[in-house]
Amino acid sequence: MNQPDRFELFLLPDGVSKVTVTPDSRIPNTVNIKFEREDHTLGNLLRAQLLQDPKVIFAAYKIEHPLFANFVLRLQTEDGYTPREALQQAIFTLITQLDKLKKEFTKEWELRKLSADVDDF
Repeated sequence: MNQPDRFELFLLPDGVSKVTVTPDSRIPNTVNIKFEREDHTLGNLLRAQLLQDPKVIFAAYKIEHPLFANFVLRLQTEDGYTPREALQQAIFTLITQLDKLKKEFTKEWELRKLSADVDDF
């Protein structure tokens, strides 16, 4: 079978960088960023968050091959705003949103457990 072992989808091999940035010399403020051992989950989150930034002109990703766990994000920003700054801002915003979601989920989970404990009496 051609499918790689499951552990190969998330374990980063020795000598392989998690993120590789390649500037596009044809278009100013444009980079291609390759993420190793990641899939649609992170790609779509980053793309959606980047597109909410008014200084981002273009953001899209593609999975190069379905058997390999990596994707390439293409990002273009306005002059005076680097793709690095845009990506850092998007990641910071996503971390903040996910932290808020985690807190809300934990709160609701604890309330549900407390409610279940009361119903047992």
